[in-house]
Amino acid sequence: MQPAAAQGGVLASLFPLLILFAIFYFLVIRPQQQQAKKHKEMVASLKKGDKIVTTGGLIAEVVKPEEDFIKVKLNDDCVVKLVPDYVARKLEDEA
Repeated sequence: MQPAAAQGGVLASLFPLLILFAIFYFLVIRPQQQQAKKHKEMVASLKKGDKIVTTGGLIAEVVKPEEDFIKVKLNDDCVVKLVPDYVARKLEDEA
């Protein structure tokens, strides 16, 4: 009877740990994965003329989305390259 009791004790001691991991997954890991997926889709859908906000707070207009970076226009004279990870959000048309 000793091995059966020991096995039950191991399962009983691991059960709270499994519950904590499940809570951690549903409250932290899964929402971050969903947010990353939405951001990736938003960046992939950018096209010429879209207005974006960078993580630095700059408002820019997309000139040309490319594979490794996005060319954005800050004003009439300044076109810069931006890494897609630094696009915070897309400005929607307010009209």
